[in-house]
Amino acid sequence: MKILMGTKNPGKIEGAKQAFEKYFNNVEIEGIAVNSGVGDQPVNEEILQGARNRIENLKEYARINNIKADYFVSSEAGITNSLGEWIDINCAVVESKEGIQSVGTSQGFPIPDKYIDEIKKTELGKVMDKLFNGKELSKGKGGISILTKNEVSRIDLTRNAFIMALTKHINGDIWK
Repeated sequence: MKILMGTKNPGKIEGAKQAFEKYFNNVEIEGIAVNSGVGDQPVNEEILQGARNRIENLKEYARINNIKADYFVSSEAGITNSLGEWIDINCAVVESKEGIQSVGTSQGFPIPDKYIDEIKKTELGKVMDKLFNGKELSKGKGGISILTKNEVSRIDLTRNAFIMALTKHINGDIWK
């Protein structure tokens, strides 16, 4: 099964691979850097919009380069206060070659209000790198690994978001 993913981020790619391997055999994911069309730090609706933009840009890349795929996938992390508190979530979008698209999110973790303005100006990963003396925490296990004392990683969050998105694809017509 050929999957194109709209990122080169190894943590996101591994999370997607783990999710797809729960339901499909012979999973091959190729990461391709495509633009999200939103800022470096997506906020609220920009999270889903960025993930959907990546899908569209990925399909265009595949068309131009004559690449066939069974699925086009993307993941966009961002901060949202849609529940009244600031949290960070991952949003995954999965689109089949037939054009059936679904969305899933990861569990979220709280962001203290005192960091929100700085995060919006830069991005969560840079703020966490500064706070925890890290370097590119968003590329590996992620800042969530530090916050949970290695209980949850960025890979886990991404995997869970993709599992949620896959529910529409793994349950036949009953969930479409």
